[in-house]
Amino acid sequence: MSGFFEEVKRRKVYRVAAAYVVAAGGIIQLASAAFPAWELPNWALRSVIILLLLGFPIALMLAWAYDITAQGIRSTPTTAAPGTHRRRNVIMLVATGVIISAAAGFFLLPRVSAHKVDKSIAVLPFENRSDERENAYFADGIQDDVLTNLSKIGDLKVISRTSVMPYRDKASSAREIGKALGVSTILEGSVRRIGNRVRVNVQLINADTDEHMWAEDYDRDLTDVFAIQTDLAQKIAGELQAKLSPTEKAQIEKRPTQNGEAYLAFVQAHEAFYRPDKFRANSEDAERLFERATTLDPSFALAYAGLAWVEDWMYHSVDPTPARKEKARAAAFEAIRLQPDLPEAHLGLGFYHYYCERDYEGALREFAIAKKSLPNCSEVYMAIGAIERRQGKWTESTANLEIAASLSPKDAWVLQNLADNYRANKNFEMADKLFDRAIEAAPKSLEARGQKGALALDLKGDFTELEKQLALIPPGFDPEGIVTLGRAKVLIMQRKFAEALVTLKQLPQDVIHDSTAPIPRSFLEGVLYTYLSDRKKARAAFEQARPIAEQSLRESPDDASRHVTLGLILAGLGEKDAAIAQGKRAVELLPESQDAFDGPKTTVALAQIYAWTGETDQALQLLDRSLSTPNGVTVPFLRLDPIWDPLRSDPRFQAMVDRYGAKT
Repeated sequence: MSGFFEEVKRRKVYRVAAAYVVAAGGIIQLASAAFPAWELPNWALRSVIILLLLGFPIALMLAWAYDITAQGIRSTPTTAAPGTHRRRNVIMLVATGVIISAAAGFFLLPRVSAHKVDKSIAVLPFENRSDERENAYFADGIQDDVLTNLSKIGDLKVISRTSVMPYRDKASSAREIGKALGVSTILEGSVRRIGNRVRVNVQLINADTDEHMWAEDYDRDLTDVFAIQTDLAQKIAGELQAKLSPTEKAQIEKRPTQNGEAYLAFVQAHEAFYRPDKFRANSEDAERLFERATTLDPSFALAYAGLAWVEDWMYHSVDPTPARKEKARAAAFEAIRLQPDLPEAHLGLGFYHYYCERDYEGALREFAIAKKSLPNCSEVYMAIGAIERRQGKWTESTANLEIAASLSPKDAWVLQNLADNYRANKNFEMADKLFDRAIEAAPKSLEARGQKGALALDLKGDFTELEKQLALIPPGFDPEGIVTLGRAKVLIMQRKFAEALVTLKQLPQDVIHDSTAPIPRSFLEGVLYTYLSDRKKARAAFEQARPIAEQSLRESPDDASRHVTLGLILAGLGEKDAAIAQGKRAVELLPESQDAFDGPKTTVALAQIYAWTGETDQALQLLDRSLSTPNGVTVPFLRLDPIWDPLRSDPRFQAMVDRYGAKT
């Protein structure tokens, strides 16, 4: 061993090693400072470190083999030591270099990988310190506007409002919140309003160290509240060294309204619309409050944009009528007329093109305009992703929804939409994890719990998960009868038809608004009586449901789901040709070629009508294709749902189920 160290000293390897360490340390320090300023990705710094680590053993070998003399670079003279000693020394030299590099890499690389984006921030809910309870909305409004102003700065990463709201009154450290949301800074604050005076206190906190970076107090007249918000956004941007373009500065400085009451109505409307479950009652509350805001201030463009979003959504989800479509159009174009450069107005107009006109290209043009001024808006990325999946661009769609989830990691609605993509493409494991995240983000969300239970049915035909999730819902909580309907559907899949019938009769309403097609309760009763082989009661129930479905279709003749509902009722009544005509019309209105997300569901509905009308060949043909189509039918669903019972006696049905079951 002493011979090895003597050789290292004689060949001046110590000197080269020391010089290499000093030079490499300087390079890493320089790169650590310069790369973020040049906006280079994190992997660039890791690559530099890896190259320097790999170079260290090579430098030692070169120092061993060569020496710098007055005559230039010359081979180092060898000693008269035996050949085995020389080989041993070289092996020890290489091993030493590799060990030192590995140890340095173990120390350096994790710290580089854990490096967060410095210009990232989460604005937590502001504490309401006012005596009046209703001023909580005022505190939320200030927080929301500060967050909105910051999100318009392209050089910042800003977490969405939905993802920070779970931290209201939650005893978590800044470090914990920063880690959960993936940000390096946290803004927290409090608001106290007394009459026409408002006091705002804010602190900017380093999420890595839990230390205060900056604090500010404001004591102003109520009329100066927007000036406070603007000043806060600009000071925070400065503290985080974020670049602020003239356009972004102008957007931040523009006041949305001069009317305090209109502003308060807007904040309340925003809160109602962005609840985790978009129930019809929530949307109607938001609609009423946005309309109040526009009545109080007819020049309030942002409120018109919000109203357009609500009307667009209601047309898309529950009320696809001409009257609703006109309300959506009027609100969207009024927002654009009042403020043509307002990004939220372009977002509202984009949703109108998407939801109401199914004009995907027109919608994408508007979303592209909004995206330029709202670089941190998860709704923009989610909207683009939603259109792309309808276009069959599943990879692009999932990428945009992943961005939306990164900007709003605690938003149950975003997480559910992302899970829908994975579920549609048969990645059930990833979908299940995302539903778990959605439930964690919004424990009271019926949608997230229901989707997780339905996924277990799709994947394994397992009822226990859905029963477990239904059992966790508080007694008496049954908005729009959704919980009762869910329990009835589980009983139907378990073939407990008599129990399902009893459960359905507990519904207080005669018509269930579960989708764009109102579902008469009597239709579901007719289905159950059919399963129970009580033809007389089944026919009476279908006859009772028929005029409701026909009236619904007259109100919205271009809605595919309403054609499906009437088609199934007609199939139950034995009117074969009329039933099939309704199913075919539904597919014409919503073909898979135009909608790769909902189109496959309409195809399956037509297969159900074929099955009920004795057209076995056509039903099997559609199901065979659906089993290999994204968002199509699944094998467990075919095995469990009694609606396919008319096909079970055909050996082709069982062969198809077995064939696809083996693949999955």
